[in-house]
Amino acid sequence: MKNYYAVIMAGGIGSRFWPVSRTSLPKQFIDMLGTGKTLIQATYDRFRKIVPESNIFVATNESYASLVREQLPNLTPQQLILEPIMRNTAPCIAYASHKIQQLNPDATVVIAPADHLILDTEAFVSDITKGLKCAERHDWLITLGIKPSRPDTGYGYIQYGKSASVQGFKKVKTFTEKPNLELAKTFLQSGDFLWNAGIFIWSVKSIIQAFDKYQTEMNDVFKEGSEVYNSAREAKFISGAFVRCVNISIDFAIMEKADNVYVLPSDFGWSDLGTWASIYELAEKDYLGNVSSSAENVIVYDSSNCMIHAPKDRLVIIKGLHNFIVVQSDDTLMICPKDQEQGVKQIVADVKDKFGNKYI
Repeated sequence: MKNYYAVIMAGGIGSRFWPVSRTSLPKQFIDMLGTGKTLIQATYDRFRKIVPESNIFVATNESYASLVREQLPNLTPQQLILEPIMRNTAPCIAYASHKIQQLNPDATVVIAPADHLILDTEAFVSDITKGLKCAERHDWLITLGIKPSRPDTGYGYIQYGKSASVQGFKKVKTFTEKPNLELAKTFLQSGDFLWNAGIFIWSVKSIIQAFDKYQTEMNDVFKEGSEVYNSAREAKFISGAFVRCVNISIDFAIMEKADNVYVLPSDFGWSDLGTWASIYELAEKDYLGNVSSSAENVIVYDSSNCMIHAPKDRLVIIKGLHNFIVVQSDDTLMICPKDQEQGVKQIVADVKDKFGNKYI
């Protein structure tokens, strides 16, 4: 167990949850589900059941360092992997892998987003532990795939091959980015596609070999820091290293190219909490299908199937609305049909274009 590590990725800005999720306070640092814990705190607590607390690292933008320390006070400065600029998941993972390798060349690592929901913690712990044990023995790049319950167009998909599974792991055949509805229906019917949960497990040796093969320039950048990782000189080196990296996801950079990728089909009540509709689906509803984040200050008349989120000190009255999202923050109100919420990113872009960063 001392060779098992976890890296929680917490650098995103959660723009699809605007106006509650802002650049200054993204969704991973918010109690989106009203559980009493923020999403990153819940993620950290899950990994405490799998790896030693001293082996849990958080990768985030350096502007969120104080938020991470405030919400996860047990973390030491060494357990923070601070990115000077946003460069997507591949540079983040390359940095984390070289840093952990310098600490422990025998490390096996699970990498997961900070802002996902896991309903069945026991099943999650079991699958992650199984993956760590397998990655310790095999030169595999493992990802977790979620058995799809509907033809969702908001997720990426993983197709596995027809060959027999090895200890429950399947050889990955293809990765597909978010498909259209007809393609998603075909995937569901075929029975050999899984949702891509964005959770990865591998040994640091295997992932660094993969970076060396498929992203040689990026790997060389972080290899240069081998003498400074986990020292006072690390931050200065990283500030120069990140600007030399391309902006690319780990899926495009490594997973879609490598031939040693395996998927573990999983079912632990997963949601990436990517949209207000995903919160609506999971939340407790009243007899008319309405969801409210603070029911005591929301009055609803002749309305159904609405998602209403507002600060506890604001009175909200809804009348004659059906299938809408109503979200109020301190200085912004957004009212949007539920079936058009994929346009929230564009709304955020338009607001930024018109008002600058004032409301972003």
